[in-house]
Amino acid sequence: MKKVVIGLSGGVDSSVAAYLLKEQGYDVTALFMINWHDRTGTLTGQCTWEDDAMIAEMVAKKLDMPFHIVDLSKDYKKRVIDYMFDEYSKGRTPNPDVLCNREIKFDIFLDECMKFGADYVATGHYCRKDSFSKDDKEIHQLLAGVDNNKDQSYFLCQLNQEQLSKSLFPIGHLEKPDVRRIAAEQDLPTATRKDSQGICFVGKVDLPTFLQQQLEPKTGNVIEVPARFMAKKKNVEKTPDNFRKLCFAYPYKPWNGEVIGEHRGAHFYTVGQRKGLNIGGYEKPLFVIGTDVTRNIIYVGEGAEHPGLYRPGLFISNEETHWIREDLKMNVGETRQYDVRIRYRQPLEKATLYQQEEGIYMLFDDEQRGITSGQFAAWYNGDELIGSGVIS
Repeated sequence: MKKVVIGLSGGVDSSVAAYLLKEQGYDVTALFMINWHDRTGTLTGQCTWEDDAMIAEMVAKKLDMPFHIVDLSKDYKKRVIDYMFDEYSKGRTPNPDVLCNREIKFDIFLDECMKFGADYVATGHYCRKDSFSKDDKEIHQLLAGVDNNKDQSYFLCQLNQEQLSKSLFPIGHLEKPDVRRIAAEQDLPTATRKDSQGICFVGKVDLPTFLQQQLEPKTGNVIEVPARFMAKKKNVEKTPDNFRKLCFAYPYKPWNGEVIGEHRGAHFYTVGQRKGLNIGGYEKPLFVIGTDVTRNIIYVGEGAEHPGLYRPGLFISNEETHWIREDLKMNVGETRQYDVRIRYRQPLEKATLYQQEEGIYMLFDDEQRGITSGQFAAWYNGDELIGSGVIS
């Protein structure tokens, strides 16, 4: 009998995943991980890890599974939270959920699971895995979940073949209502629990308050850039000589606009942000179209269609490029078309990837709104996630 250790979080998804594994005849052990103790900046009314652990243990007892707790908070702080603070300090916007899966759930936590003699590690992610042989080598595929509204493959875009070889995703073939139904039919304690929100394992936070634990507020200017000052890029020819023009942010200059207010620190803001500016008197809402943490300036534009919110492409350096399918890695000079996602739940967008000496230039068929440095772009071939990288 194959042994599986499941990350039991106290939520309905991992609970049903555990039940399905038991039904399939696996020897299942539940392992709950503690990743965060500090509640600074956490919004009131959020469940604590103690609540989650108690409910997870109730699920394990209901399903007759051994239950254990492991504290990974030191690793989580070092490998996720500290990285997050560092990225914000540089004016980039990291994705802690992707980092949590890469650095914790499928790395440190996976190692902990192996200590229990596990053949596999299971989670409640809405995604699927498949495998096939190629050149006498087993290739593992990460596939989107059947439920388009809940597909979480994007959050796993940094996994590698070794991690996938040991992973199981028992609910990837189900839609969320089916998961709720199964939980109710089995009278699981999590059947009616709300889904978690906010930063992975930290919860829903007031981001500026949370970031001020390490990043000092610093008053700076808010500069409005009128749309007429934005250079048009739609007619720029898509050649290697023009890749940098097409794939990097617009060059904002302080003389391209006027100061209309002050902010508390450029590192607290991100491209596309609307809330938190607290500047009135405009017919349409103001949006952040660029930040400069060196000079502590925020650039804003009026209206959701402001050209500063849109870019034709993006760039990912070789150091930040990751191929789940290493056998499909592109060669220098190669061009390939994929469907691309630059944020969770964003519809897939068609793009052409150009592999150059320094990295991948990615040009979209249609300009994309809110391309943000520090976020992850993931590229798909149909349902399969092929690779990903951090946007420069």
